[in-house]
Amino acid sequence: MHPFIHLGSVTLGTYGTMVAVALAVAFLLLHADLRRRRLNASAEKIIAITALVGIIGAKLYHLLESPREFFANPEPLLLSSIGYAWFGALIGGFIAFLLLARHYRIKILVSLDAASPAAAAGYGIGRIGCLLSGDGDYGKPTSLPWGMSFPHGVVPTTARVHPTPIYELLGALVIAWVLWRIGSRAVSSDGAIGAVRPAGEVFAWYLILTGVARFLVELIRINPRSFFGLTNAQVASILSVVSGTLLLWAIFRHRSAVIPAGMTASGRSRK
Repeated sequence: MHPFIHLGSVTLGTYGTMVAVALAVAFLLLHADLRRRRLNASAEKIIAITALVGIIGAKLYHLLESPREFFANPEPLLLSSIGYAWFGALIGGFIAFLLLARHYRIKILVSLDAASPAAAAGYGIGRIGCLLSGDGDYGKPTSLPWGMSFPHGVVPTTARVHPTPIYELLGALVIAWVLWRIGSRAVSSDGAIGAVRPAGEVFAWYLILTGVARFLVELIRINPRSFFGLTNAQVASILSVVSGTLLLWAIFRHRSAVIPAGMTASGRSRK
């Protein structure tokens, strides 16, 4: 693989380059979603601040996955350009995003709905940075024709293994498309939020779909097992799916309680 791109005297890390591409795509999707929902917020500031806090969270989460190794020699691991965990980025970015939603005075669930397609697509594109750098995010050995080896990767292997970042990219793009379509039904023709579908539905499906996708890909990943034979990412995936399911149940339960009998979700009579 190609951990670095050399352009004359300039050297670019492929992982960082793909993260930049992922942020650019996420910005475009978030900007488009904010516009169609008629929300007054800066997509540029949201992406920049959320990304920065998310990167810090991703690094800390990865380091704490192996606390004994980290505390034995913290400095090189802390300063390393590799070693980032998606769920750490999710936690850090989520906290930053909530604070930004409060800053812009946008309802939390509405803002999370708007960001969900961008988050899904950005994650998948960022994973290609892992593939190009060969940083150890690949899967178990395989005899399938699309198996790949990473002899020159940051974490090298000469065995042909599952290119799990490609699987994650394809899954993430499908999830982003599904979330975008669900979001299209959340805005009525006059731009009113929640007039057709309840706020929080897109985000709930984001939690469910991304949780399922990550749990499945972990089955062929080489990450260490911890709880009940599951990886840390699988445990986080289960929590994500459960949280999304509970959120869906709560919002539809609340919606059914406030819609008068004989009326549809859009406020029209069933006559």
